Amino acid sequence: MPMSQQVSSPPTPNHLEAVVTKQRELSWQVASNLCTSFKYAWAGINYAFQTQRNFRIHLCVCAIAIALSVFLHLKAVETAVIGLTSGLVLTLELLNTAIESVVDLTVKQTYHELAKIAKDCAAGAVLVSAFVAVLVAAILLLPPMFSLMLSNAWRWV
Repeated sequence: MPMSQQVSSPPTPNHLEAVVTKQRELSWQVASNLCTSFKYAWAGINYAFQTQRNFRIHLCVCAIAIALSVFLHLKAVETAVIGLTSGLVLTLELLNTAIESVVDLTVKQTYHELAKIAKDCAAGAVLVSAFVAVLVAAILLLPPMFSLMLSNAWRWV
C-alpha cells in the first residue's frame, strides 16, 4: 500500500487497550461530580503519556526549560511565559491525540483524504506551537546562559 494511503493508528498495546476500556466504561456519561471529571482528565493525560512518544518528549523538554529558567534566575514573568508556551505544546499534543483517535474511530482502517487532512492539520498545530516554544525559550534562556558561560570563562583567565 503506498505511503499516502496508510492511516496510522496510535501505538496502543492490547493490554493497555483493555485497561483503558475498563477504566472508561462509563465515560460517555456526564461526570457526576468534580472529582470524577478530574479522574477522566487524568486518564486522558495518562493515556497520552503511555502511548504518545512525542508527548513524553515535549514533557521532558518542558521540565528542562522550566528548570533552566529557575536555575538562571529568570524573572517570574519570563518563567511564566516559558511555562505557558510549554503548556500550549502539551495541550495541543493532547488535542492531536484526541483528533487522531476520533478520526481513526470514524474511518476505521480505510483511507480517506479528509481524515488525512484532519490528522495532518492537528499535527501541524503541534509543530507550530513547538517552534514558537523553542523561539520563546531561546529568546529568554540563551542571553543569561551566555552571560553565565562568559562570567565563568573569565574566572579561568
